[in-house]
Amino acid sequence: MATGSNIPLPDERGIVGRLIGTAADWVADVGAVVIGWVTAVGDVSLFVLRTLRWLFTRMPRKETLLPSFYQVGVRSLPVVALTGTFIGMTLAVQSYSQFRAIGLATRLGAVINMTLFRELGPVLAATMLAGRVGSAIAAELGTMRVTEQIDALSTMGANPVHYLVVPRFLACLLLIPALTVMADFMGVVGGALYSTSILNIDSFHYWNNSQHLVGLFDLYSGVFKSLFFGAAIALISCHRGFHCDPGAEGVGRAATASFVYSFVTILVLNLFLDIGLDAFYRMVWPDAAPLV
Repeated sequence: MATGSNIPLPDERGIVGRLIGTAADWVADVGAVVIGWVTAVGDVSLFVLRTLRWLFTRMPRKETLLPSFYQVGVRSLPVVALTGTFIGMTLAVQSYSQFRAIGLATRLGAVINMTLFRELGPVLAATMLAGRVGSAIAAELGTMRVTEQIDALSTMGANPVHYLVVPRFLACLLLIPALTVMADFMGVVGGALYSTSILNIDSFHYWNNSQHLVGLFDLYSGVFKSLFFGAAIALISCHRGFHCDPGAEGVGRAATASFVYSFVTILVLNLFLDIGLDAFYRMVWPDAAPLV
């Protein structure tokens, strides 16, 4: 009995079937990830739009706004000030030997202050805010979601986004610039004290070089970036709390996720904002020294 040479054997059919099944499973897994990401982005976008709509429609009452301002601003001052002080001292320790080797020890103040104003001040203040305030917001709102307090607000006719999210968003947005300035100030003081008292750098040349090499644009750019950091922290933390999984474990995951997502967002925003600010600086002052 003749057989065609192009007919696959049973073993070959099995191999082809397994390959097709593996490829189909891989495509299904990739599709599930893509759908999950698209759903998450859409959900976050709708949450942001609802927050902004209530923000511009009706301001929250003083009774809900002032506690958020106190929690975000006043209670964050000690940790931000302490962090800024030790960062300034650490920059002095790490940079002094290299600058002394090339005879530029008196310019150490300019390097410390410029680094604080442009990068470390706003980023560290935002990181402290994400860790201390963002996690607390996510845990608080997550507990309210688990205990059905958010549903109770809706039942009583109050909008949860307006009542819970908008005050926290305004507090993070408006107070993180002040925390950034505090971190910058304490870092400058800490670096100057260590440089002039411990490293014996002449204080006149230290401050003179800082004054000539560090401008207001450096300070304003850091404060400008902090506005975006504060908004991102508030929105991410509130969104994680509103969509908390049931149980104590879900609340813990929401608090952890809020910090992780906020920190990654801060780093990404910092990169793109630096690129945009550098382009703006070159456009406005094309003949000036490069920003970076």
